[in-house]
Amino acid sequence: MRRNRLSALASGFALAFALSACSGDDLLSPPDAGRISLSVVVPATSSGSAAVSPAFDLEQSDGTNTLVLEEVQLVVREVELEGEDDECEEDSDDSGDSEDDSDDCEEFEAGPFLVDLPLDGQVETILAIDVPAGTYDELEFEIHKPEDDDQGFVNDNPAFAEISIRVRGLFNGEPFEFTQDLDEEQEVELSPPLVVEDGAAPTNLTLAIDVATWFVGSDGELIDPSTANDDGPNEGIVEDNIQDSIEGFEDDDEDGEDDHDDDDDDDD
Repeated sequence: MRRNRLSALASGFALAFALSACSGDDLLSPPDAGRISLSVVVPATSSGSAAVSPAFDLEQSDGTNTLVLEEVQLVVREVELEGEDDECEEDSDDSGDSEDDSDDCEEFEAGPFLVDLPLDGQVETILAIDVPAGTYDELEFEIHKPEDDDQGFVNDNPAFAEISIRVRGLFNGEPFEFTQDLDEEQEVELSPPLVVEDGAAPTNLTLAIDVATWFVGSDGELIDPSTANDDGPNEGIVEDNIQDSIEGFEDDDEDGEDDHDDDDDDDD
């Protein structure tokens, strides 16, 4: 039986996501809106040594070592789309007061919630919501270590107390559990920008998270995940790999590939 990929993520988004402008005005039903869906995919074959097994595990080999990823989970908190030429941050005026000039920056507030990444190369849709029509050139979200005010989440997911990422699997046949307390905002550039049109067909944005690169050193050799836990010698390398492994793109046919790459191929 295929395992549940997203740990009730769809229902979590439906209940928790609210759409608001950075100015603070609620826009639950934008008057000029387009439909957008957000999906996630693990590009299982992006690394030459990675392959998907019949059990939906991700298997890798460097010729000497073998790594099998059986479960990859992360805690996510905020998601926001940044409009072209806008910034989702407060700017200070000459008087020293702080004011927000980013009226077109749309924030989706939610979470924390647990994402169970698919390891079979399939695209999973995690939300669909109306957003104001416009052009967006950046997606931001947080990989989040639960805090004191996240007690409800921790009660439901006790393994993630002060943990934002957990990976389980086998390294050279031996079971391992990798955990990480990464607590950082991730900025994903959308190039070309995502255009949401009023009344047009739904637009899909896919986040591709290349977990096949997480435990690979600069020399191409696999890293034993147990050496990348807190205070381990490879902790910094794997943390950097995780943050570098995420990209986002328009993917209206939900095949896990950038739609605009198809356009480039047609022009050749």
